[in-house]
Amino acid sequence: MLSLWRSSSVRLALGYAGLFVISSLLLVGLLWWGTVGYLDRETDAIIQTDANSIKEDLPYRGLAGITETVTERAASVTDGHAVYLLADPSLKRLAGNISAWPSAIKTKPGWYETSLFLAGRFRTMKIEGLALPNGCHLLVGRDIQDRAEIRALIVKGLSWAAIGALLIAIAGGLLVRRAVLRRVDAINTAASAIVHGDLSRRLSTNRTTDEFDQLAQTINLMLGQIERLVEGIRNTSNAVAHDLRTPLAELRAELEELTRARTSRAAMLDGVHKAVADIDRLIGIFNALLRLAEIDSGLRRAGFRQVELSKLAAEVAELYGPLAEEKHASFVLEADGTSIVYGDPYLLAQALGNLVDNAVKYAPCHGTVSLRVGRDDAGHTDVSVADNGPGIPEEEKLHVTARFYRCEGADRPQGIGLGLSVVDAVARLHGGELSLHDNHPGLVARLRLPDDDPGLAMARPSSAALPRERMQRHEL
Repeated sequence: MLSLWRSSSVRLALGYAGLFVISSLLLVGLLWWGTVGYLDRETDAIIQTDANSIKEDLPYRGLAGITETVTERAASVTDGHAVYLLADPSLKRLAGNISAWPSAIKTKPGWYETSLFLAGRFRTMKIEGLALPNGCHLLVGRDIQDRAEIRALIVKGLSWAAIGALLIAIAGGLLVRRAVLRRVDAINTAASAIVHGDLSRRLSTNRTTDEFDQLAQTINLMLGQIERLVEGIRNTSNAVAHDLRTPLAELRAELEELTRARTSRAAMLDGVHKAVADIDRLIGIFNALLRLAEIDSGLRRAGFRQVELSKLAAEVAELYGPLAEEKHASFVLEADGTSIVYGDPYLLAQALGNLVDNAVKYAPCHGTVSLRVGRDDAGHTDVSVADNGPGIPEEEKLHVTARFYRCEGADRPQGIGLGLSVVDAVARLHGGELSLHDNHPGLVARLRLPDDDPGLAMARPSSAALPRERMQRHEL
C-alpha cells in the first residue's frame, strides 16, 4: 500500500478523484440551498409571522383576546397542517388544537422539530415556541411532513449521486493513471536502453502536439546531442591515441638523437626548431580539441553579439589572400553589407578561416578560390567558400565533419582532421548548418546562419574589427 502511495500516477488519480468529488459536493450544496433550504425558509417565515401577530395582540386585547384568537385559528385548521397552543405559566392548556404541551418541546423560546399525532396520523411539525409577557407560553407550527419526505428523497438521491460521482472519479483517475503510466513506461524503457549502452534509442511519439510529445521531442534532441558528444569523445580518444603516439615517439627519438649525437651547433639548432614545430603542431591539436569542447558545452554563448559578416569576411580574405597568391590562385570576395548575425565573432572568424584555408590548400596552382557572403533563396544569411580542387567524394561528405577524419589520397595536403569539425560545431552553436556540395570540379562549402533579430539589434553592442593578434591561421 505504501508503494502505491509513493507512485505519482496513483496520487494523480486520487487527486483527480478528490477534485471531482469536491466539485460534486459543491453542486449538491447549491442544489440543497436552492430547494430544501428555500422551502424551510418559507415555512419559518410563515410561522414567525403568524406567531408575532398573536403575540402583538396581547397588549391590546389581553389574555382573553389572544385566547379567542388562538381558538379561532385552531378551529379553522381541519386537515392538521397547522398547530396552535396557548398555555398558562404551569403549561396547562388554555386554547389550541392539541390537548397538552408536547414533552419534546421545552419552555425556552426557540425553534423545534417534532412528531405530533394530528388528524388521525403522526406528522412532522416545525414549531416556534414563544414566552409571552404575562408568563404564558405560545406554540405555533406548520406541518412539514411533505417537505421532510422531499428532503429525505433529495438526501437519498444526493447520497447515491455522491457515490456514483466517487466511482466515476476513481474510474477517471485510473484511466488517467493508465494513460500517464503508458507514456512514462515508454520513457523509462527508452532511458533504460540508453543506460545499458544503446545510444541510438529514441522515444516514440504519437505525432500530436500534446505535452508528452513535446517532452519526447525535446528528450530526443537531447539524446541526439548526447550521442554526438559520446561518439565524439570515443572517436577523439581513439584518434588522439593513434595520431599522437607516432609524432610523440618521433619527437622523442629526434631529441634523444640530438642529445647523443655530436653535431654542429647549426645542425642542433635545426633539430631543436623542428622539435618546436612538432610540439606546436601537437599544442594546436589540443587547443582545437579544447575549443571543440568549449563550443559543445555552449559556454561561448556568453560572448554573442551583433556581427557584420561582410567585415569579418574582408579580414579573413586579407589574412588568407597572400597564401592564394603564393599558389598563383585568384581570390574572389563578394560580401553583402546587410548580412548581420548574432553570434561570437571570434568563432565565426575561425569557421570562415578554416573554410578558406581548406579551399586555398586544395586549390591547384592558378586555380580559383571564392568567398561569398549574402542571402540564399529563403532569405537566410549564407556564407559559401568554393574552390576548383579535387573536391570530396560523395560517400565521404557525411564523414568529413567527424573529428580527426581525413580523406584518403596521396595528392591531398596533410592535416589533423579538425578543421571542418570546428566549422560544424560553430554552425550548430549558432543555430545554423554546414553543407558540402560539388563545384564541378572542386567543392562548395556553405555555412547557413540564422538572421539577427531586428528588434534586438539596437540594444546589442555592434561588432568591432577583430584584433590582429586574434586573427591567426590554423593548420587543422
